[in-house]
Amino acid sequence: MAERHEGRGTAVVEHVLRLREVGVDYPTPAGSVTAVSDVSLDVPARGLTVLAGPSGSGKSTLLRVLSLVERPTRGGVELRGAGTTGLSSKARRALRRTDVALVFQNPADNLIGHLTVGDNLRAAAQAAGRTARVDDLLARLGLPGTAAWRVPALSGGQQQRLAFGCALARGASVVLADEPTSQLDAVSADLVLETLADLARQDVPVVVASHDPRLVALADTRFDLRNGALAA
Repeated sequence: MAERHEGRGTAVVEHVLRLREVGVDYPTPAGSVTAVSDVSLDVPARGLTVLAGPSGSGKSTLLRVLSLVERPTRGGVELRGAGTTGLSSKARRALRRTDVALVFQNPADNLIGHLTVGDNLRAAAQAAGRTARVDDLLARLGLPGTAAWRVPALSGGQQQRLAFGCALARGASVVLADEPTSQLDAVSADLVLETLADLARQDVPVVVASHDPRLVALADTRFDLRNGALAA
C-alpha cells in the first residue's frame, strides 16, 4: 500500500527513482526463493519515503535494488528517468559515488574510522569530484566544532548524522538508509530522526527502510511491504 501525505504543504512532484515489476530471487540448496515479487513504485523527487514492514518483508532487499547495489532478477529500475538495469557494474558504481548514497544500519560501516570528521566529509566529496564545505555541513548536521574529532569520539547517533552529511557532501540526488535507527539508543535515534526530517525539508529526497514507528510517522510517502510484495 502506498500513501502520500501532504502535511508539509508539498505539491505532487516527479519521481527520482522508479521500479517497474521488479522481482528478486535467490538460489538456495532447495531451489529458488523469491525475496521481492513484482513491485512497481515511484519515489518522489522530494520528501521522506519510507519502505515499511516487518522483518523479512523484503524492504531491505528492495532498498538495495533502489540504491543500485543489487540488480533485480526481473523488471526495471530508473534513476531520474534513465534506465539502470542494463548498465555495467562500473557505471553503477560511478552512480553510487555521485548520485545514489546508501547509509547502512551500523554507523561504523558508513565512515572511515581512522579519519577525522572533517576528512570523512572531504573524502566523500572528493570521490564525487566535489569540494566539501565542512563547517557549513557540520552546522547543518548539528555537529559544529567536531571537524577535528576522530570518528570513535562521536556517539552512534552522531556517526549516523555524519554519514548523512557524507551523502550531502557527495551531492547525491537521493539518499537511502537501511534501518538507520535500529542500532541506536532512544536519544541517538531522535538525533537521526531530526536529521532525516531536516533533509526532507531541504528538498533532498530520502528513502528509508524501517519498522520504527516514529520514523514511519514522519513519512511523506509510505509503501507497506508484506512477504516481498506491496500490501494491498
